[in-house]
Amino acid sequence: MSLSFDRALGIHEKALAFRADRAGVLANNIANADTPNYQARDLDFSAVLEAQQTGGDQGFQAARTHARHLDVEGFIDQAAGLRYRMPYQASVDGNTVETQAEQARYTENAIDFQASFTFLNSKFKGLMTALRGD
Repeated sequence: MSLSFDRALGIHEKALAFRADRAGVLANNIANADTPNYQARDLDFSAVLEAQQTGGDQGFQAARTHARHLDVEGFIDQAAGLRYRMPYQASVDGNTVETQAEQARYTENAIDFQASFTFLNSKFKGLMTALRGD
């Protein structure tokens, strides 16, 4: 009987990667809180989850046709759930980052990351127990 890590780990591996990507987006928002006309963005979990479950969204596909072109690995795609956020309070300089709200979202994302990590860790512990035959 073969072991499939995709089946054994479930969605926790993808959730952990999503939380890491979202932390980067939220940190970028916080870093640009004073940049005029900066538009706050966030990853839409439901859009990313739906794309993962249906397998329909393969993300941005591009090929490097010249050695000086940038590699697209690591770029978060708009189709993958990256959306602009509407602010609660409009800013005079056009910036849509609300620092306290971004910090709260970042903290919530960190807690969700820890929960996903804990679930993934328990899956590995269960697999190790099964392999040892305890």
